[in-house]
Amino acid sequence: AYNVLVIAADIRPLNQLAYTPAPDIIHEAAGHAPIIADPDYAAYLRFFGEIGSKAFSSARDYELYEAIRHLSILKADPYSLEEDIKEAGALLEHLDKNMGQPSEMARIRNLHWWTVEYGLIGDVDNFKIYGAGLLSSIGESMNCIKPAIKKLPYTLAAADFGFDITTQQPQLFVTPDFKHLDDVLNDFADGMAFRTGGLNALEKAEESGNTATIELNSGLQISGTFKNSMVRSGEVIYLKTEGPSSLCFEHRELSGHDKAHHAHGFGGPIGRLVDGSQLSIMSEGELDDRGIYGGSSVNLNFKSGIQVNGVLEYILRTKGRNVLMGFSDCTVKLGDEILFRPEWGMFDMAVGEEIVSAWPAPADPKAFGYHFEAPSERTHKIAHDSHALQLHFYYQLLRDARQNQDDLFDFQTYTEELLQLFPKEWLLLSELYEYLILKEASPHISDRVIDQLNRLKESNPEIAGLIEDGLALVKNNQSLD
Repeated sequence: AYNVLVIAADIRPLNQLAYTPAPDIIHEAAGHAPIIADPDYAAYLRFFGEIGSKAFSSARDYELYEAIRHLSILKADPYSLEEDIKEAGALLEHLDKNMGQPSEMARIRNLHWWTVEYGLIGDVDNFKIYGAGLLSSIGESMNCIKPAIKKLPYTLAAADFGFDITTQQPQLFVTPDFKHLDDVLNDFADGMAFRTGGLNALEKAEESGNTATIELNSGLQISGTFKNSMVRSGEVIYLKTEGPSSLCFEHRELSGHDKAHHAHGFGGPIGRLVDGSQLSIMSEGELDDRGIYGGSSVNLNFKSGIQVNGVLEYILRTKGRNVLMGFSDCTVKLGDEILFRPEWGMFDMAVGEEIVSAWPAPADPKAFGYHFEAPSERTHKIAHDSHALQLHFYYQLLRDARQNQDDLFDFQTYTEELLQLFPKEWLLLSELYEYLILKEASPHISDRVIDQLNRLKESNPEIAGLIEDGLALVKNNQSLD
């Protein structure tokens, strides 16, 4: 939404070269970066950011996110214990199967996965890759063209297809063009709380259990943690927040209505008066005719049955709408239930007849002091053992030689040591083979390297294709860098 591409800066271990369970710099550079040069696709990403920021999460969403993150971190660490990985996988599977009704965030996350990360473009029989997860995955970019992977037309139905970030995907979605991505996302947004308003919006705000904003038709924006609001016959009649809350208009906090003033929450009736009239659109003259002016004793009877009785101290009117009224010596009740008592102080009453929008986060984040906590689990800083450090040393020796930084490089001794110490290190052997060919080394030496690579291909089918691709580049006089 802010034209910023957030990236990961670490790099996948060699044993995850074909597919990595966690995003890394290869994923960013080979996956996301190239395709954002397309202006239509870049516009889609910005639009997605705008819509995604309005999507409500549930408390279980965060649990699932933490579980996915935990498993990804473990899988990205070559020294993780297999039993820990299995335990993390079992937890993720349990949470995934017990999520309940999917939230807006869960469903829009699916749309993001099947487009930005794993999207195909064209038609189901003739397509190209544009998803970053596919572009940066040697294994999956080849796997996705196989008939075993279902190709489905991209529609709003993709929002209900979940995914597993730690493994390859069983089906993919094909969009005819990038404009179609906007159309599907727009259709999805039409069902979100920030566009539907009403009871749906309140339910989403309360289910989130976090700071949210509800906007009334008057333009007043109420930010806080919504809880125990009152609903009758499918209509919201009384809004309530718990804990620090603030009031805003057009995303700017109203003076005197910050978290300090509403430290213990905010509450008030919404809806039409008993005669069907709307307080929010009444002119000063219409209010005067009803005896609603500063210093007067006012009795407001709402259609819902809520009654507000107190002395009117102020009316806040903005852009032709009444958005807030303040009462002293005020009692608010519904039947025999007391909702506000005079001894509680000034009753600041939101003015509005209906909820027109709701979204997560406060309307004025800066004034609210809103921030996101960093994830509780950090990515692992790998502490390599002596064997791995020795291997890195051999990689560096060959790197220096390849870049002509070591004129004294003894490739014959190096080859002997490598075959003895690290005979299964296929990538280093492939780079060495390229170097030997470029240096026109003795066929006896290069043949020993290629023989070992062929043995590795036979014993490790999962890397056979990678070795063959590398040797093909060498044959065509292309660098493996």
